[in-house]
Amino acid sequence: MRLPPRTFALLLVLAFPVLGFGQAQTVVTVQDRAADVQKAFARAQHLKRGINVSHWFSQNAPDYSAKHLDSETTDDDIALIARLGFDNVRLSIDATPLAQGLFRPDGRNSEFMTRLDHAVDTMLADGLAVQIDLHPEEPFKQQLRTSDESVDRLTMLWRGLAAHYANRDPERVFFEIMNEPGENDPYRWAGIQARVAAAVREAAPRNTIIATGGSWSNIVDLLRQPPLGDGNVIYNFHFYDPHPFTHQGAFWDAQWWTWVHGIPYPATESSMNALLAQVPDPANRYAFENYWLDHWDAHRIQLTIDEAAAWGKNNNVPLICNEFGAYRRVTDPASRNAWIHDVRTALEADGIGWAMWDYHGDFGVVLRKDGEPAQPDPATVEALGLKK
Repeated sequence: MRLPPRTFALLLVLAFPVLGFGQAQTVVTVQDRAADVQKAFARAQHLKRGINVSHWFSQNAPDYSAKHLDSETTDDDIALIARLGFDNVRLSIDATPLAQGLFRPDGRNSEFMTRLDHAVDTMLADGLAVQIDLHPEEPFKQQLRTSDESVDRLTMLWRGLAAHYANRDPERVFFEIMNEPGENDPYRWAGIQARVAAAVREAAPRNTIIATGGSWSNIVDLLRQPPLGDGNVIYNFHFYDPHPFTHQGAFWDAQWWTWVHGIPYPATESSMNALLAQVPDPANRYAFENYWLDHWDAHRIQLTIDEAAAWGKNNNVPLICNEFGAYRRVTDPASRNAWIHDVRTALEADGIGWAMWDYHGDFGVVLRKDGEPAQPDPATVEALGLKK
């Protein structure tokens, strides 16, 4: 049974004298946590409208060359992000080159770290908050699921990363423990996350931590997680529901998603039979059919996000949805932007900050050809409620 936060705090006050702690010290501990929670809520206001910059310092292994890092996202791109009205950037970082850069035997930063520092400092100079997101690729996550030694390495990595950025503005530099951990055992992930958070707090006592549920950081994963003892924490979740719409044409997960295209949003049953014919396998076709039967529309999205908001309220913690988006390649633009609008407004109705996935990738808010400046997609910018 999960105790309400106030009940838990009261039990702490009652229990500590039995354990040999004085009453006054216990009250200070509870008060300190309350102050940290208040700080987290205040800092969450810097994370109201964000964007992910993907395939830059992560998701591009093994090419983290100077050429790639200097061109994938530029200072001009960061300036454009600020001009569009975003207030924060989620900066994803692959664990392997990060560890190589932080722990060089000669004690000097690698090109990777030099350019990562430049990216963080440029974002801060342009008035943007930065979510420093550890975004490892496999086999890092697989090892974490099966090896306690890998947990040691993760803890050491975060201790070094947090110390490296502890001298930046703590009001605007946030530490996200891990993107979509892939750990299906919520109890194991809760233990890993608590251990890593403690290491981050030791190395960077002033910064706010971003924590998540296990597995894919979906809402249901958030609901399975107990809040950390540390009060200076914001909790995140990702939202891509319904996947048959947001990932139509995508090739990296369910194989049948690659076959489907032209799926409308909101779901209209008049389109169902013709589009179902795109999926020949009966079991996959059955799963596909549920997109229409579940009546996905703005109301359904709002009710779903309300579940996350209720968890945050019950636990007295701030929330952010730091990934949501729809694959551009074969999705009808009007449907895609209608979905983005409905998710964004549902989050804002519940007082939850957001960061769209992503800046100029396959889910992007801007379009960019090699060698040419990025061009914002006016309809997507409007769906996000930002400047045109």
